[in-house]
Amino acid sequence: MAERGSSSRAAVPSRLAAVPRGGNQARIARMGTASIPGLVAEFAVPAIAGMLVSGAYNVIDSVFLGQALGAVGLSAMAVAQPIMVVFLALSLLIGAGGNALCALRLGEGRRDEAERILGNTFLLSIIMWVILAAALSVAPVMDAVLSLSSATADSYREAREFIYILALGVVLQTVAMALNNFIRTVGAPTRALFTMVIGTFVCIVLNYLFVLEWGWGVRGSAFATLAGQGASAALVLAFFTVSRKAPLRLTWASLAPRPRMMASMLALGLPTFAVQVGAALVAVAANMLFVTYGAQTPLGSTEALATGGVVQRVAIFTVLPLVGISTAIQPLLGYNYGARLYRRVRATLRFGLGTAAVLGTLMWLLVHLQAEAIVTLFGIADPRLAEFTAFALRVYLMMLPVVGIQVVGANYFQATGQPLRAVALSTSRQILFLIPLMFALPVALPALIPQITGLDAVYFAAPGSDALATVVTVAFLLREVRRLRRLPSG
Repeated sequence: MAERGSSSRAAVPSRLAAVPRGGNQARIARMGTASIPGLVAEFAVPAIAGMLVSGAYNVIDSVFLGQALGAVGLSAMAVAQPIMVVFLALSLLIGAGGNALCALRLGEGRRDEAERILGNTFLLSIIMWVILAAALSVAPVMDAVLSLSSATADSYREAREFIYILALGVVLQTVAMALNNFIRTVGAPTRALFTMVIGTFVCIVLNYLFVLEWGWGVRGSAFATLAGQGASAALVLAFFTVSRKAPLRLTWASLAPRPRMMASMLALGLPTFAVQVGAALVAVAANMLFVTYGAQTPLGSTEALATGGVVQRVAIFTVLPLVGISTAIQPLLGYNYGARLYRRVRATLRFGLGTAAVLGTLMWLLVHLQAEAIVTLFGIADPRLAEFTAFALRVYLMMLPVVGIQVVGANYFQATGQPLRAVALSTSRQILFLIPLMFALPVALPALIPQITGLDAVYFAAPGSDALATVVTVAFLLREVRRLRRLPSG
């Protein structure tokens, strides 16, 4: 109850003097006064639902292509996965960084500056799209990317076509994701969810028509994905340009480039970007190991790659609720930290960690109790391949209940303007622990336990890295909480 007491409330007016209290601005100001549990619940439900809806894009592609093309379709999606993660990483580099800086400025009462951050986020999205689309239109660059992602002869053509189409329209994903978080930051989390739901609905319907009904294969899946992202992007832009309910406006004046502001945005977005780049590197390394060790088993390299694609997509989907809660509390953390309401910062962090632990446990139960049903959903009919994929899912996600500590912990440092600590935590799990274990365990475990193959051992690297990264994150957070207690609130 201390976080909602008189000391916190009394400190708010001086910090928020520049933020108008009337109308839509009251949505922003209440982040420094309203009940922390109530705010977390209000922001978290749409954010978590939105993340699950957004994450459905990856799952939908694989489900429909798996049913239409079998293992070849799934392996093509596995090859495309690292490149799609890079697209997402660049979107989040811009969006998460701009959103974090915007929340801090709103907490400081600098609304005009927050509006300029919104405009420069949109401008950076356009610049990134031009560079990325131009690069992947060059044939040698595309060939190098596919080779790095371990494309097999069976999956090469399909993966190339899918990636090329997405690259031409990547601006739709960037705008839809980068600016969507701003809707949540200005106090309209339900509106943010609505933009995602509409886009996913369009993607599902068109994937069904293009892939299953009309037989367009990977090309149809790519076009359906772009259509869904385009619908979301249009709704996001409409909110900031024509809606009367938007506290911030996307105007021509806000688009004027400000290099120092962009540098600050990119610095704050670096932790989220590092997480996604780490995920891309993990996907590249995993694909190589799946092909190498899969060829040594009766499954074969293409089937092993298909299994890896399913596991990686399910893993990403199960972590999305944890990303959702961290995204939900980010504006609350940034606003109250900017307003120097450190008691409220600690309370928000506690609620975020607790909620993430509950969500991680629920997702762990879902995977471990329904692994076979999940595998069937992806169109895997071969009993031997289905059995191995279910086993791989359970092993890979063994430590899911504690993964939320890593996600929320790294996000806390990003939201409070401490990018170096956030980057250290964001990269520890994937770069420092997971990739080395993925290469070491296939050599070590079969020597110790002959029943485990090299392909099996690749999946055991994930729970090992999760445990190590959680220990590191807890150490960082304990030190930070002690620092916050010494700071005078308000």
